[in-house]
Amino acid sequence: MNYENILVQQDNGIGTITINRPKKLNALNKATIQELHNAFKTLNDDSNTKVIIVTGSGEKAFVAGADISEFANFSIEQGAELARNGQKILFDFVANLNTPVIAAVNGFALGGGLELAMAAHFRIASDNAKMGLPEVSLGVIPGYGGTQRLPQLIGKGKAMELVMTAGMIGAEEALACGLINHVTSQEELMPLAQKIAGKIMRNSSVAIAHAIKAINDNYTDGTNGFETEITQFGICFGTEDFKEGTTAFLEKRKAAFPGK
Repeated sequence: MNYENILVQQDNGIGTITINRPKKLNALNKATIQELHNAFKTLNDDSNTKVIIVTGSGEKAFVAGADISEFANFSIEQGAELARNGQKILFDFVANLNTPVIAAVNGFALGGGLELAMAAHFRIASDNAKMGLPEVSLGVIPGYGGTQRLPQLIGKGKAMELVMTAGMIGAEEALACGLINHVTSQEELMPLAQKIAGKIMRNSSVAIAHAIKAINDNYTDGTNGFETEITQFGICFGTEDFKEGTTAFLEKRKAAFPGK
């Protein structure tokens, strides 16, 4: 599939999506959001893809926000529809993928950019990264899940401060408050993401998909995450991966998971 705003590659089980709008600091517009949906779906549907890494082109920005020119004149109804469609097409879609998604934050991750990074299953960042949700400085609020995912990751008080001040935090502070998992140099960012992906790929992709479902349900209103865990745990017993994993353990050898 050909894309205008992103680059996609798949190598040795790792799918890499690079948002490629450097002149716009990789800002998200409607077309890019749709392309990202298509790329994530294609990689997720490919059984050869075990991990997906999403990053931005260049050294300045992961995603520096949304393309404000597209919605500056929207009505109330159009604004609500923008947020609803965006969450459905991309942000919630990514958060609930069966395939693990790592955000490699290589610079500014602001507004919709931070919301995309937070939708990923976890984040690593280069030491020059800056993260924030500056929407209130434009007279609006985060609309792609930012007001929900940020407090889940860093706590209500810290999230309130970041949203209300429209401030940015650097990589070290983001690490300290739990927004990201690792900080490294710009040069080592993708190698680190690939190293972590390699560790993930040693394990059962089927079990990981069930774990993602169980963890996410803990943060879903009206859903009992413990019940989900029980159900997903039980389902694992009927998989070929479970049979291979337990057999390999008992035979004292490395498991060769079929991914079924």
